[in-house]
Amino acid sequence: WLRGWFLSGFGWLSLGYSQVDTWLAGFAPVGGAHLVSFLLALMAGALVMLRARGLGWLPIALLLLPWPVGAALDRIDWTRSAGAPVRVSVVQGAIPQDQKWLDGNRDTTMELYRGLTQRALGTPLIVWPEAAVPDLANNVLPYLREMAEAAGSRGSTLVMGAVRADRPEPGAELQYFNSVLALGTDFAWYDKHHLVPFAEFFPVPRFVRGWLRMMSLPYSDFTRGAARQPPLPAAGLRLAASICYEDAYGSSQLHALREATALVNVTNDAWFGRSTARYQHLQISRMRAIEAQRFLVRAATDGVSAIIGPRGEIVAPAA
Repeated sequence: WLRGWFLSGFGWLSLGYSQVDTWLAGFAPVGGAHLVSFLLALMAGALVMLRARGLGWLPIALLLLPWPVGAALDRIDWTRSAGAPVRVSVVQGAIPQDQKWLDGNRDTTMELYRGLTQRALGTPLIVWPEAAVPDLANNVLPYLREMAEAAGSRGSTLVMGAVRADRPEPGAELQYFNSVLALGTDFAWYDKHHLVPFAEFFPVPRFVRGWLRMMSLPYSDFTRGAARQPPLPAAGLRLAASICYEDAYGSSQLHALREATALVNVTNDAWFGRSTARYQHLQISRMRAIEAQRFLVRAATDGVSAIIGPRGEIVAPAA
């Protein structure tokens, strides 16, 4: 828990994620991945007790009881269906990270996503990954308007990751947000709240950031979105949104789950290349679906995109 909180936290590889396919996952809707991790640590301690002290009722109980209790909890329906099923399409461009932000590839990438989306038009919900268009949303407004009109004409809602710039007031310094944009009959934004330290923001005083600018040192510094943001309306759903590794923090979405009917995570797992990290991140998303007992739509720039069911099952993968 401390590792997932200190210096904004890095919750990767918590023990609980290893149990998405076991009966212990039944505890996740009750206490999240932390409770499952605690039970694993407790059971490991029980094994040490058995080895050090021999048979005893306490370590045996600690080893055996969590399994049937977890199985019983797993049979509980913590949520119920709300409305008719909704068809979903996920668009994955599969562009390597070293190619994504090259100026010469911008128009090619935009054309790729236009073509892939045209094949999916008519699907009520179409989801693009994090920062799918490698430019500020402010610079590609005609393109976004075109995609919104194309989607709307076929009864589709387009949800996409986008980087945008905004000024809180005239004359103020420009702020940058890593966001999700829902383009339907109307539009709505979700701004990433849990930023990656030393990647999306530098946890240093403002005067140090100004010095870094004067020194022309390359760094990223996004503005944090509000801690509480309403779910995104899309295709008759209310989507609790998360961006990239933000879904490694289940508690950050608790407030949105009061209204949300489904989850959506847009991510750029191209950073991981062909390593196992892309599958670790998928495992994290599966745990979020189990905790919330809701469907989760996962759209990756590269990596593993998937529709994940309320029990963490992979309904449809694309890699």
